[in-house]
Amino acid sequence: MIAVDTQLLVYAHRADSPFHSAAAARMRSLCLGTVRFALPMQALAEFYAVVTHPRIYRPPSTPAQAVAQVHAWTESPACVVIFEGPSAMARLWETAEEAKITGPMVHDARIVATCLAEGVSTLWSADRDLSRFPSLRTENPVVG
Repeated sequence: MIAVDTQLLVYAHRADSPFHSAAAARMRSLCLGTVRFALPMQALAEFYAVVTHPRIYRPPSTPAQAVAQVHAWTESPACVVIFEGPSAMARLWETAEEAKITGPMVHDARIVATCLAEGVSTLWSADRDLSRFPSLRTENPVVG
């Protein structure tokens, strides 16, 4: 199963992103497809925080726009939202040790641990930091 990380969600939503067209097309393809894909809850929360932040975007997306976008993705029959659970907690410590992460990188480790616990094989992401986690394959589907 493929999971989608925060930055690709932001690109798909924000028309002012240089990668908007490619990311929106990829998300549309996932949502209209029949193959299950995952959206980590952490990525959805971070998406909301980023697109509604007035210091990041001028103008930012409104809370209603951000929530409507999340609903559009999660209402797809192919979409499953994945959450941290007990097995993700165990995976977190293994993942953090394996990648030798410290400090704020733990946020990325939480997403990776949740994906691994929920059977995700590939994480679509524009965040190169995620390549530090060898247990989960990452790829950027919008940059060739």
